[in-house]
Amino acid sequence: MRLEAITWDRLGDLLAERLLDLEPADGSPWPRIAFDGAPAARPGDLAQRVGEALRTRGRPSLLVGTEGFLRPASVRLEYGHRDVESYYSGWYDTGALWREVFGPLEPGGDGRVLPDLWDPVADRATRSPSVRLPPGGVLLMHGSFLLRHWFPFDLSVHIRLSPGALTRRTPEAEHWTLPAFERYERETGPAETADVLVRADDPRHPAWGG
Repeated sequence: MRLEAITWDRLGDLLAERLLDLEPADGSPWPRIAFDGAPAARPGDLAQRVGEALRTRGRPSLLVGTEGFLRPASVRLEYGHRDVESYYSGWYDTGALWREVFGPLEPGGDGRVLPDLWDPVADRATRSPSVRLPPGGVLLMHGSFLLRHWFPFDLSVHIRLSPGALTRRTPEAEHWTLPAFERYERETGPAETADVLVRADDPRHPAWGG
């Protein structure tokens, strides 16, 4: 895929414009968008930019981060604080995401989405109320490993860091997670799978294609 230089603000505007005419393939009235990337790539920042650009265009949206759907520490850390397999396959409550986020946005759903479920710092339920996304509203989900779960996204954006950039921008205390992202690249190929690819090795000068 050929990539061209762009600013983050311009990228947010272009993606928002693209979403205005996006019609879900399954007939749902709610487009569902993935912003996929390692924490060091900050996919939530781009999702937030797109949400703001949609707002100025009169289109409602809802940001949902997968960090709000982590499993309780007793489950997440059952095999230790640095178990790569658990981090890759078991930290996030994908069942809850299907039930509380994607289910309400299926054709015939009521649009009432739970924006988060678990506070990983306090290690307890957030007790957040559901948020009703009106028909035509856009779900902007951001997080890691999003493209390996068969979630019903209508458009996927992958923010890629080269292995060197990923290592540099990941805090040293979290370097133990790096093999999980290597595995994700190897097994899922998000750079090839995503509809839109953003290269962000230098966060000041992104490039994109798609």
